[in-house]
Amino acid sequence: MDVGTRLKQFRELKGLSQGQIEKRTGLPRCYLSRVENGHTVPTLKTLEKFACALEVALYQLFYEGDKPLKSVKTQVHEIDVRFTARRHLFGRKAEVVLRLRQRRAIF
Repeated sequence: MDVGTRLKQFRELKGLSQGQIEKRTGLPRCYLSRVENGHTVPTLKTLEKFACALEVALYQLFYEGDKPLKSVKTQVHEIDVRFTARRHLFGRKAEVVLRLRQRRAIF
């Protein structure tokens, strides 16, 4: 699915017309139509304007999942917790393997 289709989905979901988006973004309605129909690829700055007008996070224009994305900080914390739990299970052996992976940069 492309960004234009996602824009149209969010616009219709929120019950907004292209004219209302035009007023919120300051971009011509015909431009929004070209983006929604896949004739024009908007810049990141323009996508930020659309996301703001639709009151959605920018990533939602690209992400099709149902659950919100986790922050990088949360993902790193979860990895640390899993590693710590495994290190306790395997003790010294896990530390040696970790050092080897760090030296060789393999995962």
